[in-house]
Amino acid sequence: MKSICADLVLQRLAPEAGAALNRQLYDCLREAILDGSLPPSSPLPASRDLAREIGMSRNTVLHAYAQLQAEGYVHSRVGSGTFVADTAPDNFLSAGRPVTAAAAASAPVRLSKRAQTLLANASAAPVQWGAFMPGVPDVTQFPHRQYSRILHRLWRAPAPELLTYSHGGGHPALRAAIAEHLRVARSVRCDADQVLVTEGVHQAIDMTLRMLVDPRETVWVEEPGYWGFHKVLQMDAARVRPLHVESDDEGPGAGWPKGGKPPRLIFVTPSHQYPLGSVMSLARRRELLDFARTSGSWIVEDDYDSEFRFAGRPIPAMQGLEPDSPVIYVGTFSKTLFPGLRVGYMVLPRALATPFRTAHADLYREGHAITQAALAELIDQGHYAAHIRRMRVLYARRRALLAGLIGEHLGPDFLHPQASNAGLHLVLRLPDGSDDVAIARAAQARGVLTRPLSSYYQRGGAQRGLLLGFACVQEEHIAPAFRVLLESLGASVSRAA
Repeated sequence: MKSICADLVLQRLAPEAGAALNRQLYDCLREAILDGSLPPSSPLPASRDLAREIGMSRNTVLHAYAQLQAEGYVHSRVGSGTFVADTAPDNFLSAGRPVTAAAAASAPVRLSKRAQTLLANASAAPVQWGAFMPGVPDVTQFPHRQYSRILHRLWRAPAPELLTYSHGGGHPALRAAIAEHLRVARSVRCDADQVLVTEGVHQAIDMTLRMLVDPRETVWVEEPGYWGFHKVLQMDAARVRPLHVESDDEGPGAGWPKGGKPPRLIFVTPSHQYPLGSVMSLARRRELLDFARTSGSWIVEDDYDSEFRFAGRPIPAMQGLEPDSPVIYVGTFSKTLFPGLRVGYMVLPRALATPFRTAHADLYREGHAITQAALAELIDQGHYAAHIRRMRVLYARRRALLAGLIGEHLGPDFLHPQASNAGLHLVLRLPDGSDDVAIARAAQARGVLTRPLSSYYQRGGAQRGLLLGFACVQEEHIAPAFRVLLESLGASVSRAA
């Protein structure tokens, strides 16, 4: 088998009339060192091996190596081999490939209009850990010892089907474990055949749009609502109409879009509305189910962090309120375990399960079977449920601490009135006219992360506030970070006082 260095030499070596082979090889290796193809401290193949791989005599290779060493490009260690020097000789630093003017000043890249809109309003934060980043769990508490033991055993002698492309909507053991967990914990009506494992909620939403919505068809999305929905909707060219969540208690149909064709999809977060934190009433849930049945619409229920309710009875999923409901239930392990796991799931109505599984395999080329198999065992052995129980206690303590600081320093009116005792974040309400975007930017400059509430509105009439995630903040760090946030609030708090 050829080494990578041999492949590089064979691609670049161009025999020149009158040039000795050892000189050609020397020039080729020197150029590779100078342009970084052979980085500092990287080993060169043994002279005998390289000679065999590139079809030259060993003496030719030895001469080239000797010249490189004499000029300081490489060094050798007895018994270890020949290595690229950490620093190239000063008088050769500019001897690499010249950068052409065309490459340095390339023509502007043409992006689609949808891509330009997406980039102009990009929402994904570059930093995803620290006080008070919303939506991020305490990943340091993940049961990594149990999970690593499971993974280590699976990797000792992995079955071939765990290492190739998958087909069928996810590892069967994980689909069965998810179905069992959801039946018990969330009152979801399903079996394993209805479960489709995805790489997070965004992929689930993207696939649902591709499968059920043609360009310019209408979808309803909560206002305010999760920014990730809107990004995927933009790229899939759906026509978005707002479903105003502040109107849920104002009678039948309040806040619903009026006129026009019925929506193909209705996106909701009924058990813990994102970002405001309210719980959709049972009457409104049934009203939406009735509407979806009569209009031929599908409801997409995002149940992103419903496991974390700290007081009162659990809120069952909308999907389980009636048999064969027109609901596509979407969940994720990003909030209960850690976001980098990139495992989410859909529970599909039976009529959609088979076409979605087939399309998922064709569009996304399923994989990560070992990860899914390990996660299934983590659930089956009880570690997942135990972890959720521990985190409920921990997050409840952190939530109470942050809410207490808000009440003590700002007053109870600064806590958003729609917030329920659940989830991984609180909404700090700000006075009308506050610039929550500027406040969030000022706080971030001082190391405190938050999201402005107004950025979750797609239409006018945005409320002002900040989303404060408490889950990923150690208790001893909550008060110091809150003091920094208070200083960033500045004039907004003074006007309200």
